[in-house]
Amino acid sequence: MRIAQVAPLCESVPPKRYGGTERVVSYLTEELVRLGHEVTLFASGDSVTSARLVPGCPRALWHEPSCREELPHHLRLMELVFADVSRFDLIHFHCDAVQYPLLRRVGCPSVTTLHGRIDLEDAKVLFEEYQEIPVVSISDNQRLPIPWANWQGTVHHGMPRDVHAFRERPGGYLAFLGRISPEKRLDRAIEIARLSGRKLKVAARVYKGERDYVKEKIEPLLQEHASFVEFIGEVGGSDKDEFLGNAEALLFPIDWPEPFGLVMIEALACGTPVIAWRCGAVPEVIDDGVSGYIVDNIEEGVEAVRRVQWLDRRACRQAFESRFDVTRMANDYLNIYRRQLHSGPHQAAKPMRNPALGGRHGHPHERPRTLRPHSPLLGAVSVPEKTAPNGADAV
Repeated sequence: MRIAQVAPLCESVPPKRYGGTERVVSYLTEELVRLGHEVTLFASGDSVTSARLVPGCPRALWHEPSCREELPHHLRLMELVFADVSRFDLIHFHCDAVQYPLLRRVGCPSVTTLHGRIDLEDAKVLFEEYQEIPVVSISDNQRLPIPWANWQGTVHHGMPRDVHAFRERPGGYLAFLGRISPEKRLDRAIEIARLSGRKLKVAARVYKGERDYVKEKIEPLLQEHASFVEFIGEVGGSDKDEFLGNAEALLFPIDWPEPFGLVMIEALACGTPVIAWRCGAVPEVIDDGVSGYIVDNIEEGVEAVRRVQWLDRRACRQAFESRFDVTRMANDYLNIYRRQLHSGPHQAAKPMRNPALGGRHGHPHERPRTLRPHSPLLGAVSVPEKTAPNGADAV
């Protein structure tokens, strides 16, 4: 199969350190090549791959000092992708929604994996407009805000088995790995460590837009609790493997609907159990009482730290191997690709909608179309629903 993988340009594929989406794209691309498919990767020029690389920019944008706006680069990336779609049997997008207008007008089999949050109100406007675009979720929980989107399946992330080494005997510390932001709740991790009497090592990245939060909320905590909190900064490669593998547990005290949480399966690959908040995809990834503990508050987090010594680290590794292996992920996507290829003609060249006319077909009181099962092309049939001029349901 001739497959195009289209990655964001923010980080290289794979990223040198932090970067979940680009890392998953790398794992998937390399596995598809290994399985014998002809893969073209659209990514930053500093990416490393066994596929054919088409650079969308010379260097990952987040590491390019001259870059102030990412959108122009991603628009140019779309020009490279859509220059000749006949080169590919299917195009797999990982870069949000910038491709949607072009997909509406160019007939080509495609899927878009949504790697970010879609629970914000602004996202609903986009999905109401582009209901025909086939999308893939990375957890079932991710779908909940917009269950009527054109979902083609849920594919949990996967990794090669040799990326992280299993470690049977942990060190004497708790780990926090990710980025420092309000929704990741490093403050909760610090409080759990304090009440547990444990050392906490923090390997984290700080984004430019969150520096004020770090300065005002996190730096004072790091200074106040310097006796048991060690800030390491970003880690990657063997350093991350050692950091996660030697931890007694990974703390994942999130306060938002995390679409997946790649760091959780990275920890499990090392044999390190995860103590995580009951948010987003956490219950889909962690087997409570087997590969970690799912908690709802600080007190339960402290109790989980006390009990984590009784968990079998081999069971954590087994959970990774049985559920989050890269071959399973690639095969899940291949099944979706094949369904798309056999779903019939793909729509293209749709006319521009005139906003002055109201709804998609010009009816001034037409709601966005809702999806009803089941059409051979979209997997659902669009049925317009009318409303009376005053907004009440039409009879």
